[in-house]
Amino acid sequence: MPPFLCGRTTEGGVAIIGKLRINEMIRAPQVRLIGAEGEQLGIVQIDEAQRIALEQDLDLVEVAPQAEPPVCKIMDYSKYCYEQDQKMKAARKKQSIIVVKEMKMRPKIDIHDYETKKKHVVRFLGQGNKVKVTIMFRGREMTHTELGLNLLNRLADELADMAVVEAKPKLDGRNMTMVLNPIHVECKKE
Repeated sequence: MPPFLCGRTTEGGVAIIGKLRINEMIRAPQVRLIGAEGEQLGIVQIDEAQRIALEQDLDLVEVAPQAEPPVCKIMDYSKYCYEQDQKMKAARKKQSIIVVKEMKMRPKIDIHDYETKKKHVVRFLGQGNKVKVTIMFRGREMTHTELGLNLLNRLADELADMAVVEAKPKLDGRNMTMVLNPIHVECKKE
């Protein structure tokens, strides 16, 4: 891995955190220098800035290349990359991924099949996933869309203690869909 990259390349499945120029890669003749403790050292020549960083056994890192002159900071670059990695990992742990599962039914579904599909919906909701329930109409079933509406309303009533209807039943072409959102455990206690 080149020394100017934080993180890993996209070939390994992980995105590059950032590309920063360090030490001899900085091409500007003058830079605005920030010390290791965050103090402003003013505008200095690039070779002087590199000498100061080398004396402190740290790296000169270009943090704002678009500024005039570019802003460089004296820091331990590998430690900086490590801290950025840790911040990204913490951010990934805190984010929640919403998964939408889909359950398909027909309007003339048998009671046993309905109960089996309902158990699957209960399991999906128990895992914290949203569930999109779809009623598929074929041929002349389109004339009796109220059967599908009744089926979706019945399912919503039976699951009222563990789910709320996020999107009411809606006819879209030959399908009628409804989205159920799980009620979280914290909400049940109230």
